[in-house]
Amino acid sequence: MNSGLFLTDYLTASLRLAVPLAFAALGGLWSERSGVLNIGLEGMLLTGAFCSAAVTFYSGSNGLGVLAALVVGGLVGLLHAILCVTLRVDQLVSGLAINLVASGLTSFLSRLVFRENSQQFQGFPAFGLPGLDQIPILGPVLFHQDLLVYLLFLLVPLSTYILFRTGPGLALRAVGEYPLAADTVGLSIAQIRYVSVILSGAFSGLGGAYLVLVHVRFFTEDMSAGKGFIALAALIFGHWHPVWTALACLLFGATEALQLRIQAFGLNIPYQLLVMLPYGIALLALIGLAGQAIPPTALGIPYQRESRDRESVSFSPSRGGPSET
Repeated sequence: MNSGLFLTDYLTASLRLAVPLAFAALGGLWSERSGVLNIGLEGMLLTGAFCSAAVTFYSGSNGLGVLAALVVGGLVGLLHAILCVTLRVDQLVSGLAINLVASGLTSFLSRLVFRENSQQFQGFPAFGLPGLDQIPILGPVLFHQDLLVYLLFLLVPLSTYILFRTGPGLALRAVGEYPLAADTVGLSIAQIRYVSVILSGAFSGLGGAYLVLVHVRFFTEDMSAGKGFIALAALIFGHWHPVWTALACLLFGATEALQLRIQAFGLNIPYQLLVMLPYGIALLALIGLAGQAIPPTALGIPYQRESRDRESVSFSPSRGGPSET
């Protein structure tokens, strides 16, 4: 294989491995920009994968499978919103509970639905954009992909535009930075956070659908394999910005593609060490960015409407935003 083909193949694999991370990270970004911590991305990703597989298995339609992942992912997001926004459960505990329940429930249901260990799906085929897919090296990588990849290409700039160039995006960021001020000007904190967390679940569900219908084309127990947590690392690495977060996911995808190729070369390196390479990179990224990546000021802090009158939420000069007192 010549160097050009090798590079094209490597970049294509890197993108393919980055796509589910990017969907989940984009979902986490919408939630956390509104101030709701979402470590339940792993569970939302896994739930989306299972529902996509189950609906595709019974209906034979890839489109219905994606729709199911979108809807059920959104419903899991709704559950997280109810727990965190309305019931004010600790957001860390809520995310952990979603991950644990999703792992156990999808494992149980998959044994009922898929009696055979692996159910192969036809999945979405790749198709090229005329003219663009003939560009050397990058053409096949960027413009000969499946429908979900093109959807991701659309969602990243669209999210950037909405968050940083529109009124609703400004309102969402205001809720995540200074909810007391947003409440004072009449914005509904609960409504904005609900919508954001539901979108978070829906995007993560799409990541699960990609895993099942494009990446491996079957469902196995716990197939998300920590991708939700890597997506969280990419989110921090990308400073809660859609474009930088997507690029961070591409970095993690490239790292995983690299370790697969090192294994294929047959070098005398324990494969367990290579498999942990993406997680090591994620850990190093987080260590390197500790103290540099500044999260939304109100991230993880539940907002109580009553506190506006009781002034139990005050401005914290050190963080530039509110803190509970």
